[in-house]
Amino acid sequence: MNSAVDLLPDTISCEKSPALGVRVPVARSIEPDRNILLQHIDTMCASRRFSNFGPIHEALRARLCEWLDADRLGLFSSATSALTVALRAHRVSGEVITTPFSFAASAQVIEWAGAVPVFVDIDPVSLTIDPARVEAAITPKTSAILAVHTYGVPCDVKALEDIAARHQLALIFDAAHAFDARIDSTPIHRFGNATIYSTHASKLFHTGEGGVLVCSDEAMQRRCDRMANFGFDGSGDALECGTNAKMSELHAATGLAVLPKVNAERAARSALRYEYTSALHGIDGISLIAPPIHVKDSLQYLAIRVKSEAPETDNRIRNIICERLLLLGLESRKYFSPLCTDFSYSPKVTVRISGELPVAKRAVHQVLCLPFHSGVDRDTVSVIADTVREVMQQRL
Repeated sequence: MNSAVDLLPDTISCEKSPALGVRVPVARSIEPDRNILLQHIDTMCASRRFSNFGPIHEALRARLCEWLDADRLGLFSSATSALTVALRAHRVSGEVITTPFSFAASAQVIEWAGAVPVFVDIDPVSLTIDPARVEAAITPKTSAILAVHTYGVPCDVKALEDIAARHQLALIFDAAHAFDARIDSTPIHRFGNATIYSTHASKLFHTGEGGVLVCSDEAMQRRCDRMANFGFDGSGDALECGTNAKMSELHAATGLAVLPKVNAERAARSALRYEYTSALHGIDGISLIAPPIHVKDSLQYLAIRVKSEAPETDNRIRNIICERLLLLGLESRKYFSPLCTDFSYSPKVTVRISGELPVAKRAVHQVLCLPFHSGVDRDTVSVIADTVREVMQQRL
């Protein structure tokens, strides 16, 4: 049975807590620089240009190309719309192999694109899609691989690129958690055919709602931009069936007003990860999920794994930690739970599960995301660590 914390959104307004005096959310959005935002709003009102690739949209596009070291990119109304367009633009059909251990959108976009999701198991360490399971699941119907950089931990990108090349498959990465992540200084979007970043309000860099799509091929990038605008070309003719997935001027303005604050938030989260690492060190049954040292941390989530009492069953210890923290006014999140294969609607649609999913079924009962943003101080980390330690000592 789910606890009340499962019903909480990523970000909520703070409320009074008897233990710490203030409720600490699991995620907190950066507040845009109001002066910058108001300047852009004044510009919008004066020009009456609020959408359709306006000057503010183009300014954010240019700034993000520079920030992410991207040759090109497109701005979208959401990461979900960007993923859907990318799949349609790559003409996926038949089956698309993906992970069950992800946010719902990773699987849903495959259905929206008109293909069948094929779920395979994940790597026991990184919790990202297992390349060996991917290759074993390929059939004549397979047209693409949709892999997810889970919690900002990169997939085995080289292995997946090799598989995709040998089988002539499109390789698309969901990097919703991996904004500005890099492998040995190489931007994460330089792998595969397309990479999608989320700029939802719950993310470190955000535009309120939004997404970023980076394609390796310039012609494909133009096609995706066109498809996001009803398939129109510059003449006003629709060259193909598209949709409306454009980012508005207001959302782009929000991004431009958030971007100057990103480095300070990153510095705060980097220090916070160190505090958590130190405070949780040595607690039996607890491990932190983090990218390897050669990867630039996206600093999106602070996730721990709680040892299961039994594999593939609801983890009573993890649930107790979650509930104890909530009583102290400290939110946490069982993210991702349930698996994409276990949503209420999943049995009603056409999906395929290739082999067993023992690692994913275990992970879904182990992972807990803890409060991770600049509003979390050292004392809060100590309270969280003490609570986790107490529960683990009592239950193991």
